[in-house]
Amino acid sequence: MNSSALPLFSPELACPASECMRYTNVNFLLSRPSLRVSCLVKKGGDVGASNGDGKNSNASVSLQSMHSHKDESFERKRRMHVPLQKTDFVRTLLIDNYDSYTYNVYQELSVINGVPPVVIRNDEWTWEELCHHLYEENAFDNIVISPGPGSPACPEDIGICLQVLQKCWDVPVLGVCLGHQALGYVHGAQVVHASEPIHGRLSEVEHNGCQLFRDIPSGRNYGFKVVRYHSLVIDSESLPKELIPTAWTSPTSTLPFHEAQKVESIFEDPVLVKVGNGSSNHFDYGNTRSKKVLMGIRHSSRPHYGVQFHPESVATCYGSQIFKNFREITEDYWLRFRSSFKEKRAYSNGKLKSFVIKIYSLYFKEVRSSMSAENNAVDQLKKLVHAERDLEYNKTEMKHLEMLNMVNTHHATTGDKCLKLKWRKFSHLAGQVGGAKNIFCELFGHETENTFWLDSSSTEKERARFSFMGGKGGRLWKQLTFRLSHQSDGSSKGGGYLSLEDSQGSAETIFLKEGFLDFLNKELLSYRYDENEYEGLPFDFHGGYVGYIGYDLKVECGVKSNRHKSKTPDACFFFADNLVVVDHKNDDVYILGIHEENSSVTQWLDDTEEKLLSLDGSVKMASGKRDSHYSTLSSNKTGFSAEKSREQYIEDVKECQNYIKDGESYELCLTTQMKKPIKELNSLGLYLHLRERNPAPVSYTHLTP
Repeated sequence: MNSSALPLFSPELACPASECMRYTNVNFLLSRPSLRVSCLVKKGGDVGASNGDGKNSNASVSLQSMHSHKDESFERKRRMHVPLQKTDFVRTLLIDNYDSYTYNVYQELSVINGVPPVVIRNDEWTWEELCHHLYEENAFDNIVISPGPGSPACPEDIGICLQVLQKCWDVPVLGVCLGHQALGYVHGAQVVHASEPIHGRLSEVEHNGCQLFRDIPSGRNYGFKVVRYHSLVIDSESLPKELIPTAWTSPTSTLPFHEAQKVESIFEDPVLVKVGNGSSNHFDYGNTRSKKVLMGIRHSSRPHYGVQFHPESVATCYGSQIFKNFREITEDYWLRFRSSFKEKRAYSNGKLKSFVIKIYSLYFKEVRSSMSAENNAVDQLKKLVHAERDLEYNKTEMKHLEMLNMVNTHHATTGDKCLKLKWRKFSHLAGQVGGAKNIFCELFGHETENTFWLDSSSTEKERARFSFMGGKGGRLWKQLTFRLSHQSDGSSKGGGYLSLEDSQGSAETIFLKEGFLDFLNKELLSYRYDENEYEGLPFDFHGGYVGYIGYDLKVECGVKSNRHKSKTPDACFFFADNLVVVDHKNDDVYILGIHEENSSVTQWLDDTEEKLLSLDGSVKMASGKRDSHYSTLSSNKTGFSAEKSREQYIEDVKECQNYIKDGESYELCLTTQMKKPIKELNSLGLYLHLRERNPAPVSYTHLTP
C-alpha cells in the first residue's frame, strides 16, 4: 500500500450486511476465565515482519508519514493481500492493562468471536514479539485494549498500547476506557480530569450512527444506557482532525444501576447544558463537542475505535452488540482490502475446532502446571500449533467438543468413594423451637469448638432463605488447615503445609507441592453419589467441605502474594457429614447425614431429632437466661482505642480520593483497627451480639479451638 491509495481507505465505508454467522459453541471454555493460554492459530498466506523498532515516536505523527516511511517492511505491505474469507471465528489479541474487567471482555469475545482471545499483560511482550505474532505469524485479526487504572500518559500504566495504536495502522483496534483514552492521547488529544469521578453509574448515550454503533438506538429515553468507571476523559475541544467523535453522554444525570432500573428514563441534570431533545441520530459536532462528555471516537482513516464506557458490563445495554459490530468491522475490513479470496485459510473451521478440543482437553487435565513461569503462553501455544498443524477434523472429535463440558461438570459422580445420604424433614418446626439461633445454641452451642454456622439472620423480602449448621460428629468429619510456604509467590506457587485431623483426633501434616486448590479439586473428584437420594431437598448444599480461603491463596492462581502476611491459616475447612438446615421461608427444619456404604448415620439422625423435638415448650423459659449469658463479653469498662488519630484518618481519606480522581483506582478500601482489652472472649456470644445488632442475609461463623 502506498500514499496514493490512502484516500480510498475508510473503515466507515458502506459494507454489505454480513452473513449469518455460526458461532462455535465455546460456553464450556468460559468456566475458567483466568486461563491465559488461548488459541493462537496461524493463518495461511504470505506474511512477514514489520519494521517495529521498539521505540516511541511522536504521538501526533500523521498516518501519511507512517505509510510512506522508507524502512517499512515489504512483508508488512503484503499482509493486505493475504486471502481471507468470512469464517466462524475471529482471533483477537486482548491486551490487559491490569484491570478487573479484562476477563469480562474475555468472556464476551469468546462467545462472539467463536474462539477465546489471547490475553497478554501490557508489559508482557516487547514490541518485536508483538510484531512477530501479528505480522510474521499472522496470528490475530484484531486487537482489543482493555480498561485499566492510571493514565495513558504514564508508560507504566499503558505499556505497549501506545505503540500498538501508533504503529498498527493496518489492524482493527478497539480501546475500552483506558484504551479509548490512549487512542485520543496518542494522536495528540488531551486527557484531563472529569468534572467529577464517575464509577459504577449509568448514563444515557447518543451516537452518530457509525458502524460500531450499528443497530443500537441513540438519544435520550431511547434505552442506550451504559456503565461508566472513569475519572479522566478526553477533552473534546482538543481532538485532532484525525479523530472523529462518535458518542456523547445525553444531558441527563447519572444513576446507580439499581436506581436506573426503577425509572423509565434518567432525570435531567441541571448542571449540564441541554442541547436539543437528544432524540436524533444526527449531531451538530461544533455545538455538542464541548457540552457533553465524550463517550466514543474513531480514527478517520484507520480501523481504530474507542469507547469510554464499559460495553462488557452486565448493566450496559447493547454491550454485546458493540463487540459484534467490532467483529463485523474486522471481517469487512480484511475482506475489502485483501485482493484475493480464492485460497483457503491454513486452518479450516474443522481444524480449528479440533485444535480447540485438544488445547482445552489438555487444560482440564493439567491446568495447574500451565500456570508455571517456565510454561508461558507463547511457548505453549507455539508447541501446540506445530503439534496440531496436520490435525484433521472428524465427527468423533466434534461430538467430544459438544460433550466436553458435560463430562467435566459431572465428573464428581464417577469417583472411587461412594457417599450415601439420608435425611429427614420437620415441617413448620423452626418457629416452634425459637428459630435458627436457638437450634444452633442447643445443638452446638455448648461445645462451640469445630462448629460452623452459615447463617441468614436477615430474611425479609426473601433476601435469604436457608441457614446451615453443623459440628464435629460422624466418621467422615475432618478438618483441613493449610498454610502457604514462604517460597510461594506469583511466579512459583511454592506449595504449602496441610494439617489434617479426623473425627478420632488423629492428626498429620503433609507438604502439598501443587498447593491447596489442586488438593481440594482432586479430593472432590474422588467422590461419587446417587443423585436420586437428593430429590426433594429445596437447597443445593447437602454437606461436604465448609470453610474459608484466605486472600493470600491467590498465589495459586498466578497472582503475586500480598506484602503483608496473615497470621491466620490461608485456608481452613471442615468436612461436614452431619448437617442441620433451617428453611426460613417455609419454617421447616431438615437434618442430613452423609455416610459411606458400609456405615450408618441412623443413630445421629435419631439423637438430633429427639433434641429438636424436646426444644418445643422449653425455649421461651430459658431464652432470657441464655441471651444474657452469650451477650456478656466482659466487665472491663475500658473503651476502644483507634490505631490512627482522627486527623491522620481524614488525611488518608483525602489521599484515597486523590487516587480515585487521578484514575488510579475506581474503589479503595481504607481500613483501620480499633482495639479493646477484655478479660475473656466468648466467640459465640460475640457473634450473637453482632447478629442481633447488624443482621445480614448471608454470614459465616467458623468456631475453632
